[in-house]
Amino acid sequence: MRTADFDYDLPTGMIAQSPAVPRDSCRLLVVDRASGQIDHRIFSDLPEYVRPGDLVVVNETRVMPARLHGVKEGSGGAVEVLLLRERGRDTWECLVRPGRRLQPGTKMLFGDLEMTGLVVGVLEDSGGRLVQFSVRQGRFMDVVRRIGEVPLPPYITRALDDPESYQTVFATNEHSAAAPTAGLHFTTALLDRIQEAGAHVAKVELDVGLDTFRPVTEEDAVRHHIHTERFRVPPWTADAVNDCRARGGRVMAIGTTVVRALESAYDEESGLVVDARGSTDLFILPGFRFGAVDALVTNYHVPRSTLLMLVSAFAGRDLVMHAYDVAKDEGYRFLSFGDAMLIL
Repeated sequence: MRTADFDYDLPTGMIAQSPAVPRDSCRLLVVDRASGQIDHRIFSDLPEYVRPGDLVVVNETRVMPARLHGVKEGSGGAVEVLLLRERGRDTWECLVRPGRRLQPGTKMLFGDLEMTGLVVGVLEDSGGRLVQFSVRQGRFMDVVRRIGEVPLPPYITRALDDPESYQTVFATNEHSAAAPTAGLHFTTALLDRIQEAGAHVAKVELDVGLDTFRPVTEEDAVRHHIHTERFRVPPWTADAVNDCRARGGRVMAIGTTVVRALESAYDEESGLVVDARGSTDLFILPGFRFGAVDALVTNYHVPRSTLLMLVSAFAGRDLVMHAYDVAKDEGYRFLSFGDAMLIL
């Protein structure tokens, strides 16, 4: 499967630098998989596309203030650390700058000497570092919340007036290095209207990692290695999915992270979604057989990315790339703060 088949030209000017205000005023391109029809709507129209008995599933993970600025002990040289995944008590996989200079044994100082970090290993697959942190007083995450910054994707070059605009309205536990961006379009009022239309809302967790922003570099996409991400599908959400589908309702996933969580929890033998938690490296490519998801709300993704491949697996590569061309022609905004697509 050629990675080049998922490439397209994305002019810089089409990359949204700030969210729509209000959140649900962004544009919504609606794609019907059966007919190929494409309609242009506003995101606040989404309740018109849900039916009584449908289930809307969102990712409730919250973005951590995961970017830490500090200095190297001794030299005082500036360092930047991005927390990715906890590997043990106060020990994290991290991306670091400057990477080559931060070898095992390097000690870093953060805040007003509130916290130190010791590089204890090199992550060969990503070029990152394993860092063991120590805080002078209190708990590690409390210190991180005081001194850390919410990291934005590298293609967003403007600072946010309100950091909460990069959090969903249903975000709870801080675990992610990036937002589940399809959920950024929701307001509490819109969620209420969805439920008033007869649909139910359920939640999963999937911690979004930086693979979200990394294009696939292998010529053959199948050879790409996707990093694992922590996920959880609680029993009540699994039951809600199974009940919905048994009644003939549709499961609408809000974002590719929800798709990965639900499909990772899908048991082919029973045909049911099960209570599941752990890590998933599920890489969804065209040809994948979906067992849990019937409709998808998603943003427009980076060229040659695993997320674009997942959407192409769900709706068909040709239809998705056609929809992207239509969105470009119509001036839609792309990537994290951009407009949305509903695939039915």
